[in-house]
Amino acid sequence: MQQVERIFDLLPYGLEKFGTDHLVLAGKEDGKWIEYTQEQFIEYVRDISSGLIELGVEPGQKIATISNNRPEWNFLDMAIMQIGAVHVPIYPTISQADYEYILNHAEVQYVFVAGWELFRKIEHIIPNISSLKDIYTFRELRNYKHLNELIQLGRDHPHEDKIKRRRENITKDQCATLIYTSGTTGNPKGVMLSHDNLISNFKAVSWIPPIGPESRALSYLPLCHVYERMLNYMYQYKGTTIYYAENLGTIVDNLKEIKPQIMTSVPRLLEKIYDRIISKGRKLKGLQKGIFFWAVSLGLNYNHNRNIVYKLQLKLANALVFKKWREALGGKFRLIVSGGAAIQPRLARVFWAAKIPVLEGYGLTETSPVIAVSHFGKNGVRFDAVGPVLKGVDVNIADDGEILVKGPNVMQGYYKEPEKTKEVIDNEGWFHTGDIGMMKNNHLKITGRKKEVFKTSFGKYVSPQPIENKLKESPFIENAMVTGENQKFAAALISLDFDHLRSWCNIKGIEYTTNEEMIQMPRIRNRIKRDIDEFNQQFGETEQIKRFALIPRAWGMENKELTPTLKLKRDVISKNYHKEIQDIFRN
Repeated sequence: MQQVERIFDLLPYGLEKFGTDHLVLAGKEDGKWIEYTQEQFIEYVRDISSGLIELGVEPGQKIATISNNRPEWNFLDMAIMQIGAVHVPIYPTISQADYEYILNHAEVQYVFVAGWELFRKIEHIIPNISSLKDIYTFRELRNYKHLNELIQLGRDHPHEDKIKRRRENITKDQCATLIYTSGTTGNPKGVMLSHDNLISNFKAVSWIPPIGPESRALSYLPLCHVYERMLNYMYQYKGTTIYYAENLGTIVDNLKEIKPQIMTSVPRLLEKIYDRIISKGRKLKGLQKGIFFWAVSLGLNYNHNRNIVYKLQLKLANALVFKKWREALGGKFRLIVSGGAAIQPRLARVFWAAKIPVLEGYGLTETSPVIAVSHFGKNGVRFDAVGPVLKGVDVNIADDGEILVKGPNVMQGYYKEPEKTKEVIDNEGWFHTGDIGMMKNNHLKITGRKKEVFKTSFGKYVSPQPIENKLKESPFIENAMVTGENQKFAAALISLDFDHLRSWCNIKGIEYTTNEEMIQMPRIRNRIKRDIDEFNQQFGETEQIKRFALIPRAWGMENKELTPTLKLKRDVISKNYHKEIQDIFRN
C-alpha cells in the first residue's frame, strides 16, 4: 500500500485506496456544482507541475495563492509541492501593506489570484515586488494569464520524468509551505511547516471523526489557514469528498444541498446559527413557543451523564424541536469541529443536546495546528476544557502557567527570522505558545493569553479572554475587549450585534434610528448592563466589569481591529478608542 510521507503522496494513496472515479473535490461555478474525481485531480496536478517546470520553477522557490476555497487551490497546492517548490497561501482579507510585505519577504515568483475582487488588492503593488515574474488568475481578467494557460502549457510540454525525479528527492522534513500568521502586532511572520509537520497532525486526528469515503465535508474556513488546510488533507486521507461553500452568506443553503456529515467551524459562526434559530423561536406563539424554549433550556443544561428522567425529556425535545434544527443544517451531521477560539460551553451543550456533536480543538499555526482536541472516546469531552493532548505531542505547563509544546507538529521556525524563532523555541525544543493554561482531569484548559494579562492599580492580575468570552454569551454583544491596565477596576469596550438589537427594538416597539443614537438610549444601555451584571456574579471581584462603553459599529479586519482569524488586535482597538477608554476611567 502507498505510504503517505510527503503531502503529495495523498494522490497515489487515494488512487490506490479509493479508485479513479472516487469524488474528491467539488466547487460551485455559476450555480452548478463541479465535481472532480481522483483521476481528474491527479491529471490537473500533473499538468500544472509540468507547466511550472516549463516556466523554470526550481525547488525551494516560492509560489503564492490568493484565493477563496475552491478545487483549483488544491490542484496548485499539490503541483507546487511535488516539484519541490514552496506554497505560500495568503489570506484574501489582509491589507495591501501586508500583501506587499509577504510577497517581498518570501521572494514570491508567481502569484495565482482567484478573481478581480482579490486582484485589485495587489494591482498597485505589483511594481514593488522585485522577485515577481508573472500573475495567473482563475477567472478571465483583462491582460492577465489564466490558470488554463498554465495547464495547457503543461499538456503541451509534459515533464513526467522531471516530476518523478523531483518527487524522489523530496524528504518528509523538507519545508512544504510558508504560512504567514498576522498575529496581533508587527509584521506577519512566515511559519515554515514541513511535510511531516502537517502529516503527523492529520494522521493523529484522523481516528476521531466517524467519516469515510461515503461521507461529505463542507469547507468554508480559509484554506490558507492551517486549521482548515490540515483537515482538508485529513479528508483526502479518509476519502471524504470535500465541497467548498460559495461564501459565508450561502453556508445554510449549501448545507441543505450537500447534506454533509462534517464541517469545521469557528465559534462565531455557531453563535450566529444559534442566534438565528433562537430569533425564529421568539416569533412562535403560545404552546409552540413554550415547547421551543423548554427544549432550549434542556439543551443549555446538557451533560453526558445526566439521569434517566433528563434523558427521557431530551428524547422528547429532540422529537419536537431539535429534529428541525438538524434538518435545517442538512440532517446528516455527525460532527462539527470548532477551533480558532474558545467556544462557549452553553453553545457546545445545546448542540450536543440537539444531536449535532461539537468537538473543540486547540492549536496554533506553529503547531500544524492541533495540540489538544476532544473526541468521542471515554471521557473525551469536557465542556470547560478543549480536550486531551494529541497522541505523540508533549505538553508542559511552565511555572508561570504558559503552555509549552514539543512534538513532530512543531514548526521548523520563522522564515528568515532566527532570532524570533529562538524567542519561541527554547534550547530543549519546547515551543512557547504564549497561552496560559492548566491540565484538568487529563484535559487541557486554556485560561488566557500571556501577553494579554494585565495588572490593576491594586496589583491584581486580570486575564481578559475568559471574561470576554463570557460577555459574548449575551445575544446583544458581538465582541468585547476588557481593559484596565494600572486602573482601579476592569472595564470593557463593547461592540453590539446590531442585527439582534434591531430585532429586539422592533419587538419592544422602539424606533431604530442610527447605531450612534441607539447606544446612547438609557433603555438599551440598561438592557446591556443587566446582562453584564448577571455575568459579573460569575467573576471574582477583580474581574468584574464595573463600567463599559458601547461602540457604534462592529470591529473588523478592514480597520485592522481583528486578525484574519478574528482575534482582537488590542493595540489597534485601544488606539482607535483611546478617548472612550479615557472617559471610562476618568468619570
